[in-house]
Amino acid sequence: MISESTPRSAPAEPSEDIDLACYNATYVERLLQKYLDDREAVPENWRAFFDREAEENGVSAAELGSRPPSFRPRSIFGETGPAPGPATAGGGTVGNVKLQKVQYASDQLVNGYRSRGHFNAKLDPLNIKNKKATNLSLEAFGLARSDLDQRVYYSSGDKIEQIVLEDLIKRLDDLYCKHIGYQFTHIDETDVQQWIIDRIEHQSHIKELPNSVQRQILQRLTEATVFEEFVRKKYVGAKTFSLFGSEMLIAMLDLLIDRAASNHVREVVLGMPHRGRLNVLTNIIGQPARELFAQFNDVDFHQFLGGGDVKYHLGNSVDKKTTSGNEVHLSLCFNPSHLEFINPVALGRLRAKQDRTGDDQRRRGMAVLIHGDAAFIGEGVVQETLNLSQLEGYKVGGTVHIIVNNQIGFTTSYDDSRSTRYCTDIARMLQIPIFHVNGDDPEAVADVVSMAMDFREKFQRDVIIDLVCYRRLGHNEADEPSFTQPMMYKAIDKQLPIRDSYLNRLVEQNRISPEEANAISDEYQEFLKKEYDIAQEMKERSLRRPEGVWEEFAGGLEPTNDEDPEHDPADECPETRIPIDRSAEILRMLATVPEDFHRNRKLTRIADQRREMADGHRSLDWAAAEALAFATLSMEGHRIRLSGQDSQRGTFNQRHSVLHDINDGHEHCIFTNLSQKQAPVEIVNSPLSEAGVLGFDYGYSLDYPNALVAWEAQFGDFSNAAQVIIDQFMASAEDKWRRLSGLVLMLPHGYEGQGPEHSSARLERFLWLAAEDNIQVAIPTTPAQYFHILRRQMKRTWKKPLILFTPKSLLRHPAAVSSLEELANNKFERIIRDTRENPETTSRVIMCSGKVYYDLAHYRDEHQRHDVAIIRVEQPYPLKNHTVQAVLDQYQDGVPLYWVQEEPDNMGVWPYWKLRYGHRMFERFPLSVIARETSSSPATGSKAAHEYEQQQLLERAFNT
Repeated sequence: MISESTPRSAPAEPSEDIDLACYNATYVERLLQKYLDDREAVPENWRAFFDREAEENGVSAAELGSRPPSFRPRSIFGETGPAPGPATAGGGTVGNVKLQKVQYASDQLVNGYRSRGHFNAKLDPLNIKNKKATNLSLEAFGLARSDLDQRVYYSSGDKIEQIVLEDLIKRLDDLYCKHIGYQFTHIDETDVQQWIIDRIEHQSHIKELPNSVQRQILQRLTEATVFEEFVRKKYVGAKTFSLFGSEMLIAMLDLLIDRAASNHVREVVLGMPHRGRLNVLTNIIGQPARELFAQFNDVDFHQFLGGGDVKYHLGNSVDKKTTSGNEVHLSLCFNPSHLEFINPVALGRLRAKQDRTGDDQRRRGMAVLIHGDAAFIGEGVVQETLNLSQLEGYKVGGTVHIIVNNQIGFTTSYDDSRSTRYCTDIARMLQIPIFHVNGDDPEAVADVVSMAMDFREKFQRDVIIDLVCYRRLGHNEADEPSFTQPMMYKAIDKQLPIRDSYLNRLVEQNRISPEEANAISDEYQEFLKKEYDIAQEMKERSLRRPEGVWEEFAGGLEPTNDEDPEHDPADECPETRIPIDRSAEILRMLATVPEDFHRNRKLTRIADQRREMADGHRSLDWAAAEALAFATLSMEGHRIRLSGQDSQRGTFNQRHSVLHDINDGHEHCIFTNLSQKQAPVEIVNSPLSEAGVLGFDYGYSLDYPNALVAWEAQFGDFSNAAQVIIDQFMASAEDKWRRLSGLVLMLPHGYEGQGPEHSSARLERFLWLAAEDNIQVAIPTTPAQYFHILRRQMKRTWKKPLILFTPKSLLRHPAAVSSLEELANNKFERIIRDTRENPETTSRVIMCSGKVYYDLAHYRDEHQRHDVAIIRVEQPYPLKNHTVQAVLDQYQDGVPLYWVQEEPDNMGVWPYWKLRYGHRMFERFPLSVIARETSSSPATGSKAAHEYEQQQLLERAFNT
């Protein structure tokens, strides 16, 4: 590394008698642009020069700048456009041509180092990578050794200097080909590129580290190393997914968090896989080591029967004072083995924290995502997450990505795991730099941290740090890595641990003595031993309860009253009703736009219909009920966030929450200006992504319990592309990690003859996941039911994810309507009873869920089958037995009961219903199913076949 004291030639100042063709054309262009923007911003001699050029060519300064380079005054760029380089005085024409060629070649050489120098950087601590380097030789740029003593002009930004070519090459080699590889020329914006070049080449960032920082790095490396050694000795054979070989991560995170706190960041959310997690929890998050050792001892296993998670999946949060003395809140997210799926979750959590605290500028929070090299390039959710980074509905102010590059996956080498040169090449999709750094050079790492944090602070974009290191042990402690990587592990066996190599470096520089270093190690060893001894006495670990913003909320089983089954608190919704006059008033506001807003004629008709609903002349449809739910909750102080593909308009052209002016395209949200104290309503059109977006919104729900957070699938079937988020987070997070969420999934569902992928939202999958009241699964069939369940979800202190199967054809079905009275007087009903008179005359009972009810009801009316009762199960889970029994009590024993569904009988509600009730419900009613035949695919792709199947289904339901 070059220190600040490295001598350089002073920049040459232009004078009036210097031929300006000797300057790099790009440099002159920049000066001209500065002159055009602000004449006083350029030096006086350049100012006079540009003034004279404009005068001599008979143009104004503005006209001078508007001409393309090839038509600019020739005295600026020579006789043939921009000159390739200097033509210094002396040597005649031949000498000038020679110098021009050397200058042009040196310019290309500089650009070559900037764009490709990282290929030649010494990044691998093991020095065994055989990736082909790029050619930065003299010959590659048309230069010869005889040119090395030539003086050339070298420019960067507004600085220019003369330098001997040999010295320039040495400088470039030191800057671009040592232990840091800078990858940034894929960035399109020249100002961003120039900022990076200035940071690298002006060397203002390359300073000798203060001894205090060097000692801080050594301290963290010592703690990381001693921790791994201590755990490995005390718990022989236990899986820890150690950080051996990558210990620099701990020192790096410490520096990064210090720098963030100094930049007024007060909230840091971290997401990471299992490798190194125990070390991070102890040495960065500050979780007491005794808690970790107690987990290894596992003495209180009875607390975790059927629940909990392995220790290297757990997270924690803490308020911490950094080395620089600033306070910062650190949150390490819980994460399953699905490595990269924590990425969008962590970003959603940070966005929620920012929104909740009013950090609209995204300055007081920061996300740090730690990746493995194989996973970063291998898992598609990484691309989905990167794509969110600059989208307005998902911005968090820039994420720091750290790839712990072990140069190996589980047992697979990088040559077999990616088609790209770098594991970071996926990140080149963004306009951000990628910094590759040798993980065995702590001071190079510190340099990269400084530059990365400054880039993020200035541009509020993501930044990538590729920490190239190695994995000293196997994938886990039981693996033998030399089975599959014999050459790599021969090199690793010879490699001095980074703590030792850095200590040797500091001792040689007289920055620390061996005795001082040993004292640091001994002190930490003694600390761990005391924590270990305490853990041996612990009989039970303390389980964290909801705290902070979650303090008023609860999870667990849904509240019930076992002493009085007829009185079930779970059936008593919190207050979700809204008076008629209030609903009418809000409907009118939702139908009103600013006077200068010009909406589409068809949308004017929708607004007129809502006024009719307000006046009581028209029934309430689904979209109006939803808008009323959102509006009333917002006006009561609850933030609304709904995201999904095309959610602003609605997949089925039903929502229209954000309108577009037909004259100029500007937007108007219908939820704007409902009241002075309303909370924000954010309806976000998401990218064409499921896992990334659902993960983000799930994360958002974790840190904003007072907001109604919903994700809407374009079609319910598309949720299968986010199954990891559903299975590993939503359905099981409370059981595994004691984390609560009130996230709502809106999944359009219903058999409309639109084919296998647009019929079923896979209701059965959610019911198979349902246990211990972990989620709520509901299929509301009326706008009023939908209104009340949305409000109930926000008003309850019992927080669980809500899976809502929403309709398609019912959005406009003439029978699927409600009245304002139902909003004012009703509540959400888990089961809707049959309303026929004389239930004792019932010859059969049909139970169903969702859209098929309307087909059944129409068939019953059309065929005058008044002996058939139809009961709607609006919430299949959780559903207490006594709630179902209360509905069936009015029917005589032995009346046949049929579960009727549109789905094949191996899908939908039936498999769950059958498992729960068997073939005879409550020992009173014989139970069987009417459904489509068992199938491997949800539905037919033929419209005619669908209609035939549907008719057969109805016939069987009434006549079997």
